[in-house]
Amino acid sequence: MTALTTSDNHASTSDTAPRLYLVPSAMSDSPVTDVIPQRNIEIVRGIKHFVVENIRSARRFLKRCDRSINIDELSFTVLDEHTPAAEVPPMLAPMEQGHSIAVISEAGCPAIADPGADLVAAAQSRGYEVVPLVGPSSILLALMGSGFNGQTFAFNGYLPIDAGARTAKFKEMERRISRERQTQIFIETPYRNNRLIAELTRALPGSTKLCVASDITGPAQSIITRPLSAWKNAKYNYDKTPTIFLIFN
Repeated sequence: MTALTTSDNHASTSDTAPRLYLVPSAMSDSPVTDVIPQRNIEIVRGIKHFVVENIRSARRFLKRCDRSINIDELSFTVLDEHTPAAEVPPMLAPMEQGHSIAVISEAGCPAIADPGADLVAAAQSRGYEVVPLVGPSSILLALMGSGFNGQTFAFNGYLPIDAGARTAKFKEMERRISRERQTQIFIETPYRNNRLIAELTRALPGSTKLCVASDITGPAQSIITRPLSAWKNAKYNYDKTPTIFLIFN
């Protein structure tokens, strides 16, 4: 395998080299400056090419960062869960012409439980410089606030919809907690949040601890950890609110 030379290595340290910036977006309607560093805003001001999960929310986020940004001068390419794999590498075309690209997910950090990871992989394989920027991650913020094991943890994404497969997943996570002392993290479609809590109280031992982290960084933020035996009789309403679930023992 031939090593990259200075002339063909895109990952140059030159300030003029194109970069793939991973720009975290806000997860709530709280002021952007509460959760997004000023450096991020300065970087996006200078970028004209964006790969985003949702154009409408990305445009809104950029305007919240700086109302003087001329959205009509920018180019947006959609990369979401429905994007065919063959269409991802061509999204790097602006970098081949010397232009940096910013990736913005629907909420939180790009490439973390997010299709932006596919573009990062394509950029890495071509030797481009990838620059992840600091910003909010609902997964990490929920873990930080849970009181659970932060040394080893797993994000399981959405759980199966099929009842049998769902119960099997509950049991699998319980075994991983028992054997590996590994915090298990997962999400649900918001309108089914309450139903998920009820399912957990039926499927797992009452001593298992559940943390429900809701509206993270938002005005109604709530991060509550209690045993499932206590959740069983608790009053709550998390439906329609973005929520992260964590279990441990």
